[in-house]
Amino acid sequence: GSMDNNILQEAARTYNTPCYIFDLDAFISRIRRMEQLLGKQVNIYYAMKANPFLTAAAARAAGGLEVCSPGEYDICRRARVPAQKIVLSGVNKEEAHIRWVMAEQGAGTYTAESLNQLSLLETCAAAAGRTGVRVLVRLTSGNQFGMDEEDILASIRNRGCYPHLDLAGLQYYSGTQKRGMEKIKKELEKLDSFLVFVREHMNFEFRELEYGPGFQIPYFEGQEQTDEETLLQEFKKILDSLNFKGIIFLEAGRFLAAPCGSYLTRVADAKRCQGQNYCIVDGGINHVNYYGQTMAMKVPAYRYLPQDNPARPPASQTSGDRWTVCGSLCTSGDILVKNLPLEGLMTGDLLVFDRIGAYSVTEGIYLFLSRQLPVVLTYTQKQGLSLVRDAFPTDILNDGFAMELYQAQIGFQGCGDNT
Repeated sequence: GSMDNNILQEAARTYNTPCYIFDLDAFISRIRRMEQLLGKQVNIYYAMKANPFLTAAAARAAGGLEVCSPGEYDICRRARVPAQKIVLSGVNKEEAHIRWVMAEQGAGTYTAESLNQLSLLETCAAAAGRTGVRVLVRLTSGNQFGMDEEDILASIRNRGCYPHLDLAGLQYYSGTQKRGMEKIKKELEKLDSFLVFVREHMNFEFRELEYGPGFQIPYFEGQEQTDEETLLQEFKKILDSLNFKGIIFLEAGRFLAAPCGSYLTRVADAKRCQGQNYCIVDGGINHVNYYGQTMAMKVPAYRYLPQDNPARPPASQTSGDRWTVCGSLCTSGDILVKNLPLEGLMTGDLLVFDRIGAYSVTEGIYLFLSRQLPVVLTYTQKQGLSLVRDAFPTDILNDGFAMELYQAQIGFQGCGDNT
């Protein structure tokens, strides 16, 4: 569920706008509920790329985290995520980084997206003197990720070439926002028969299957809201019907995170141009990014919080008012929503965009126009609002002059080789 308006008003008062608020209680309870409904055989993994600010909460609540880059790995280390909960994934694994992670035994599991990556993992494991390094081999779904069945069979056949690795499981993920269960059912049946084939013809057994279901999160008005309990119960039936009886890891990002965030922005200006009402907010498309939003045509989950203003005209004068909500960027594309019914809207009023807990916080065009990064807050009932990132200037990233200043400020250590 979304946080109540009082919390949002308090956030705007105390920390200013624009800001994101991530509800950690809601996030953790989504993980718990999924575990409850799907049962013991299933572990929930959080794909941290969906929202890295939820990393520490996910480390407490989920079975593990899917980590796709050196930067994400560093976030995990700062959040003190235990190594055995880290699945180090990524379509480009950099050798220097893998050597570093293995040397400090920083990840419990690695994925292999190609035969090259398998050889890389073997080389790095040997160099670090590690044996039994857990690897999930990724099966492609027909894009640049993973490898063909033939390559996976070859890796099993030639597993003597990987004496330091343990080919523990198979990984498969084919995309996001899947409607209904049909596609998911087909995929799982296909994976199941592949696992059976490996067992019967290769005399080898994968103990684990990591699967990304890509459940749909409805973002816009008019999209039918899925009943999540029913969805997960149907999904459990499919899992129960599989021949595969090993451990199943479900990788979820958007599905877990999206409902747990709100974005708060304030009306900075309001005007009428050529018969159209425009309101300018202090945020914009640099922060608000809904998957599937086309040119502001669809209306996402939003709330309008008018502020006390004695000058506000009576409702009778403003009924039927519709506003096109635009952000602070100097581009005509910076439109959040067209023709919203915001009656009596005035500067200073607040707009809340809900279901923004996934991707938006990193996918926006953050450096455009050198505007500040928004404030990031977390909320729990126990601790209330906490500031986790203050408004942050981006102008220092957008020219060559500020680099020394910036390095001095943060006591900058070069990244890359981690030496």
